[in-house]
Amino acid sequence: MIDIHAVITLTSSEWEILDSVLEKVTIPKNDFLLKEGSVCDSIAMVCSGVLVYYKTMENGNEVTTDFAFEGDWVTNNYSRLNGSTSHLNIKAIEDSELWVIKHRELNRLYEQIPALEHFSRILMEQAYVKLVELSIDLQTLSATERYLKLLQDYPEIFQKVPLYHIANYLGIAPKSLSRIRNTAFPGMK
Repeated sequence: MIDIHAVITLTSSEWEILDSVLEKVTIPKNDFLLKEGSVCDSIAMVCSGVLVYYKTMENGNEVTTDFAFEGDWVTNNYSRLNGSTSHLNIKAIEDSELWVIKHRELNRLYEQIPALEHFSRILMEQAYVKLVELSIDLQTLSATERYLKLLQDYPEIFQKVPLYHIANYLGIAPKSLSRIRNTAFPGMK
């Protein structure tokens, strides 16, 4: 999670420019911000709610790749930056509100508010670091270590995200997740 205020300072006129392109969007539970096969045309900040990124495989199984909680930024950078169709879905798993900026507005914003380009670079760097860290974790940590790390990074995840998405994200079967949870925290369901 990264707060604009923590990274850049904007003047009141810059905030007015930014505010003029922000759109508040409500996504009901189980509705999509982005569907596979569509082109991602925005970047959004989660005001409330939880979203999940996942890919639907040919056999109908879902592969969970990420989550977004309050304060997180949500987009499919590959699709948005290349103008290509998305291979991922981004779905609300509870009623969610987001502040959305359309991609077509970003270049104009970067010209009018250069500090936003700096902020965007930091968001991209964080997304890259998170992706590399996940790749390394999946290859080097045990399932139990990945579970404990996820719990440390996102303590609210088990109250907000269905267990099959969590197990999928960790690269384990739901039964394995239950076994790990019972071993790590006996008596936990």
